[in-house]
Amino acid sequence: MAGLIVVKKDGKREPFDRNKLRLGVIKACEKRPISIERIDALVSEIEAEIMNLEKTEIKSSTVGELVMKKLKKVDKVAYIRFASVYRDFADLTSFKKEVEKLLEKKGK
Repeated sequence: MAGLIVVKKDGKREPFDRNKLRLGVIKACEKRPISIERIDALVSEIEAEIMNLEKTEIKSSTVGELVMKKLKKVDKVAYIRFASVYRDFADLTSFKKEVEKLLEKKGK
């Protein structure tokens, strides 16, 4: 993904780094029954979606939302872990609301 720039929340720009993305997903999947092969496949899927956007710059929030969308399908605990860091839940109430959304969808 040569030349793709990620625009951070504070406006800083940095080159897209597949390894940084991979490490974030690995961290969220820590101690979960998810193989490194599945993690690598997930990262490749996210990278492919980003490439399909055909942009030279992408917001970090777009990358984060793609990661959460993929993790939600693979492992709910990994999704919550990633979301808690990515969304920077301000308090337990915010965290609880996110978990409740997951439980509602599971019950349907």
